[in-house]
Amino acid sequence: MGSDPAGVVLKTGLGVNARKPGDEVVAHCLSVELEGPDGHNDTMLDPEQRIWGFETNFGGLAHIAPGQVQPADAQARTPHREEAAAPGPVNSTAYRQLVSKNGGDMKQGDNVLIWGASGGLGGFATQYALNGGANPICVVSNEEKAAIARSMGAELIINRSEEGYKFWNDENTKQDPREWKRFGAKIRELTGGEDIDIVFEHPGRETFGASVFVTRKGGVITTCASTSGYMHEYDNRYLWMNLKRIISSHFANYRESWEANRLIAQGKIHPTLSKTYALDEVGRGRARRPQERPPGQGRRALPRARGGPRRAQPGAAGQAHRRDQPVPRSLTAQLHIIHTPARETSARRGVFVAAGQTDWAERHRGRPSSTQRVGARP
Repeated sequence: MGSDPAGVVLKTGLGVNARKPGDEVVAHCLSVELEGPDGHNDTMLDPEQRIWGFETNFGGLAHIAPGQVQPADAQARTPHREEAAAPGPVNSTAYRQLVSKNGGDMKQGDNVLIWGASGGLGGFATQYALNGGANPICVVSNEEKAAIARSMGAELIINRSEEGYKFWNDENTKQDPREWKRFGAKIRELTGGEDIDIVFEHPGRETFGASVFVTRKGGVITTCASTSGYMHEYDNRYLWMNLKRIISSHFANYRESWEANRLIAQGKIHPTLSKTYALDEVGRGRARRPQERPPGQGRRALPRARGGPRRAQPGAAGQAHRRDQPVPRSLTAQLHIIHTPARETSARRGVFVAAGQTDWAERHRGRPSSTQRVGARP
């Protein structure tokens, strides 16, 4: 459940020309100030760069929140708002980490090792590799996830459970280089003797030593997370003597987010949505997500504007929440709606976004708001 929703613009502040009330938008979780020069070539380098919903809050759990006007928030042309909201954080992250010149700078023919290839990050990385003419070598943990990778078009798949790799001892204190070599041999078996050009790394401590080892001479290990631990260990001889590079990556800048969303809109990259939750299951879905960790992204089902069908999983009472129903007051504080600026003192241009709740907007249209100034335009 990422922090990026699809929503409806409720009201715009002064100086906003690109958006108007009623526009549907996809918000993403980059929050920057751009008051200094460091972030103007790459907004991820701004000193005030924050990830909304993770490093900041400022309305992240509210039904209506102020948000920055940004070039990356055009609505993806998907038939359902749940699908439009799902790609945001992981799609943009995968784009920067693998495709962008700030990350792996992937090209046609590259062999790309993708850990967790059926999940949120890995599912998009697999699509980018296939769509860009690269060869994804997809690492998964069971046959069900292998089938998901195959359904995306991947052919080179390593099932860790079947292969039984054990990179660390039972105490998790020492790695076994023989297992790195066995893993590398499996990769060469699949690629016809070639090594990895780019590693799409996010498990962290558990896999990092193996990732460094199997990368070709002059290759790249791109890392964006450390779900198994952030104190990485690897044999530096295989890095420095073979001129390999480790590139850090964290979400995406404005341009990269816009490009990633554009590919969704063009239908070239598709949302990896595993499950949606009706509004009366929001709390249950949030609590369940860490334990289940299903492939793809879990997403709350938010109500939409009136008219037309929508898709959602049945709620606890067997009824999907209809999009023409108002949001229950007891649930409004549990919904991630839109990213907001890092500081409320950034009084420049901004918009108000409601997550499809048009009844509230109609009752309050025209009323001034004390927060309409919040939000910086890049």
